[in-house]
Amino acid sequence: MDREGPILEALTRRLAETPAEFLAEPRIGNVGRVHTDAVVGDLLRLLGHDVPVRDLAPFSASDRRGDRNRLGITLVLAWLLADDWFVRNRSDVAALLTLLGTTAGELAEQTAATKLVTDPDRREEMARIALARLGLRPAGETIAQAQDRLTTLSSAERQRVMRAARVAEERARAIREALVRKAAHESADKYTRD
Repeated sequence: MDREGPILEALTRRLAETPAEFLAEPRIGNVGRVHTDAVVGDLLRLLGHDVPVRDLAPFSASDRRGDRNRLGITLVLAWLLADDWFVRNRSDVAALLTLLGTTAGELAEQTAATKLVTDPDRREEMARIALARLGLRPAGETIAQAQDRLTTLSSAERQRVMRAARVAEERARAIREALVRKAAHESADKYTRD
């Protein structure tokens, strides 16, 4: 996040205006319309990178259930990264492939692709995650501001906090139950002595 990137509002507006073609069903096997691997290849060429076909393999899939949302998110990210700012300011190809592949998979575990376009908080989260994975922060923000806002919006962070809260509540319940058992045992001991 050390480099300043584009204006965040421009990216969230772009996401809100995602064309239907980028929200269409990704091609998985013989089903779906959009060949995600071809879209990613075209995007990378637009951004000034020539990648071998083998690097595009993760963007075609055969498991409809497991890959549909991930590929849908990859398509939305491709639309976002086709913005003029990214075309003018080349990003590292390895970072782009990681964002379009691994990060899309992580987002897919938390949120539906369409929600990243329709929900204002998820649009901002997606834009901020994309910038962060490319080593950028929104224009006009400090590193601390960008990190703080990303943490606040992060679906993954929210899930982590909820899991920690569930674990803490379970532990508190177990302690309460142990105290009740101990009190009952002490009461029974006292009764038998008397």
